[in-house]
Amino acid sequence: MTAVALESGYWSSLGEGVGAIILYAILGLLLMLVGFFAIDLTTPGHLRSLVRTGKPNAVIVAASAMVSMALIVVLAVFSVGGGGRLLDGLLAGLIYGLVGIIAQVVSVRVLERVIGIDIGRVLASDVYTTDVLVVAAAHFGLGLVVAFSIL
Repeated sequence: MTAVALESGYWSSLGEGVGAIILYAILGLLLMLVGFFAIDLTTPGHLRSLVRTGKPNAVIVAASAMVSMALIVVLAVFSVGGGGRLLDGLLAGLIYGLVGIIAQVVSVRVLERVIGIDIGRVLASDVYTTDVLVVAAAHFGLGLVVAFSIL
């Protein structure tokens, strides 16, 4: 019969890893919320209300913005994780995430103006408009650029 033994310090290491996951998840959630509110505040109209009432363009923009923010948060966390110093990683992830969110929001607003998209009209529309695809692509594309610049 073979006995299976765990290495010394296994439970301590496992507990530290689980704790880090929980803290990074909380950081990620916080940054996602900040990102959504930043988009909501800089978008004409009340994006949350427009999404809640089912405006199709608002739903598409909010969804693409959340995917974009998730990319930024993931790479912000990835770029600092694994160094063994949890507090340093969390602080750097927070700072990179916030700077990335600001860069994302400003970039999309500038792009909308340059292209000439009346985002307020697009979001308030009761019907799908093709302009929303440009805005959604801008969120996703610029989110990729910002996210990879963090690395």
